[in-house]
Amino acid sequence: MKIDFTLNGAATTVDVTPDMPLLWVLRDVLDMKGTKFGCGASLCGACTVHVDGKATRTCRLPVQDVKGAKVTTIEGLSADGTHPVQIAWKEIDVPQCGYCQAGQMMTVSALLETNPSPSDGQINSAMNRNLCRCATYSRIRKAIHHSAELIAGDEAATASGSGAK
Repeated sequence: MKIDFTLNGAATTVDVTPDMPLLWVLRDVLDMKGTKFGCGASLCGACTVHVDGKATRTCRLPVQDVKGAKVTTIEGLSADGTHPVQIAWKEIDVPQCGYCQAGQMMTVSALLETNPSPSDGQINSAMNRNLCRCATYSRIRKAIHHSAELIAGDEAATASGSGAK
């Protein structure tokens, strides 16, 4: 079955069984390897992407459910690593093994789109089911706050006319 959606800003059509999980469409059909398989039960967050701007687990999401939707993977967050979340992750040196980090960053970037200055409680709520086997949670939290600062700085620079976003 042909299924059309937008992937990282580009019109995309795949010809797969409609119940194939989006994760495997991304990884095996479209060669988008940034999205990871973690648990296969939508519990760990390694497979998180944005579907119409919302952080969404893909390991159990049938591809038919994204027909007509806008899907953004870690590759689409910023091709050159200049998204504030990507910058913060590098500056704070968050990853240890790095396996879960794409899902972490996709969850954070969706959070910051709706809440540009989250409290620790709001961060806890948003990140509750994103697991990190290396337990870099304190660096993740620090990077989330740093991401928010970078976004606020970009918006202030844009508002004053001294920067571009």
